[in-house]
Amino acid sequence: MDAKAVYERILAEVGKRIAGNEEIIRLMFIAMVANGHVLLEGVPGVAKTTMAKTLAETVQATFGRIQGTPDLEFKDIVGYSYFDEAAKAMQLKKGPIFSNILLIDELNRAPPKTTTALLEALEEHQVTIADSTLPLAKPFIAMATQNPLNIEGTSQLPKVLADRFLMRIAVDYAPIEAEQQMLHLKESEASTSVERVISTTDVLELQRLAKAVKVPDPVIDYITTVVNATRKDIHVVMGASPRAEISFMMCAKAKALIEGRDTVNIDDIKYLARPVLSHRIVVRSTGGVGVNGIIDGIVATLQASGRV
Repeated sequence: MDAKAVYERILAEVGKRIAGNEEIIRLMFIAMVANGHVLLEGVPGVAKTTMAKTLAETVQATFGRIQGTPDLEFKDIVGYSYFDEAAKAMQLKKGPIFSNILLIDELNRAPPKTTTALLEALEEHQVTIADSTLPLAKPFIAMATQNPLNIEGTSQLPKVLADRFLMRIAVDYAPIEAEQQMLHLKESEASTSVERVISTTDVLELQRLAKAVKVPDPVIDYITTVVNATRKDIHVVMGASPRAEISFMMCAKAKALIEGRDTVNIDDIKYLARPVLSHRIVVRSTGGVGVNGIIDGIVATLQASGRV
């Protein structure tokens, strides 16, 4: 399978409905091929939900949606068991988590007690209901949106949950030209039809191919050096965990694959540094330096010192 050609076709299909977010779609597709989950962070109305739903359509995936609200309950995510009077037996009503692509809208508006129900699903691709442990669909990719913390009703995601997401992708306002193009798409109604490019079986094959991509020793050394540097920065309370190193590997392999390469390079790691690390670092509130500034500084320092 030509992964590069598949990606270009998917990007073209998504472009029928969304304008100006090519890099975001690229990162979302990388996460899918890497078999990982993504956090899409941005203000309301910047097409986070539309991008996730449209990507699901291009791979003919089943799509589930959860709306994060203060009264969201465990059963709203995974489902529940009930007694069927007609059948005289317990039955299972499955929740939206039993989908290939699960969109969790405004995750950081839901209560932490409920969102912890996602931990088992995100890490082990299974859920436990009553006494039964049930496998999730293959592939299973969670795409959660979250609003910036200055939006009313939001709260900080627990780090134990945020760390389960392969990447955090910042979704900003599109350039004015892209917004104009979006209005043209809406006006012409050309955005209503998106064709299937591949199947979920093909997604599993892409994931298998990505695992076979090679990671040379110098790249492994660079990954561990970058992650370890986050733990030593004076502005950081908590640096990235070893899970970040694994995430770098998985994402870099997928990126190389969709670019037609069989080997990861250090530029792949630089490209992925912000989305892989930004949700895994806790910065001192009095430091005056943002997460992205710290990450960019680490990459720049390593480049200046010849560790590239």
